[in-house]
This record gives sequence, C-alpha cells and structure tokens, in this order.
Amino acid sequence: MEFEDLEPKNKLRKPTDLSNWNIEDLEAYIENMRQEIARAEAMISEKRSISSAAESLFKK
Repeated sequence: MEFEDLEPKNKLRKPTDLSNWNIEDLEAYIENMRQEIARAEAMISEKRSISSAAESLFKK
C-alpha cells in the first residue's frame, strides 16, 4: 500500500479569488459553472437509471 492510497481522492479545492475579476468574467464563470452542474446532474440521472435497471433485472 502506498501513502497516496491513504489520501482522500476528492480533495476540496481552495475557493478561487474572484475579487479582481471583472463583471463579464464573473458572468462567464457563473455560466460555465451552471453548465458543469447540468452535466453532473445528467450523469447522476444516467447512473441512477442504469442502477434502477440493474436492480429490476436482478429482482426477477
């Protein structure tokens, strides 16, 4: 076992310093984050659908 195996895989990142960003960059950043959230939600939905299908297959 390596030392790296003991480290958490999903480390929290430091928040980005937004204080020097202009309004247009902040708006673009927000839009990019919304798109990323939508992408993650779609993946969650897909994985739940696959999990549900597998559960129903093995319950029969």
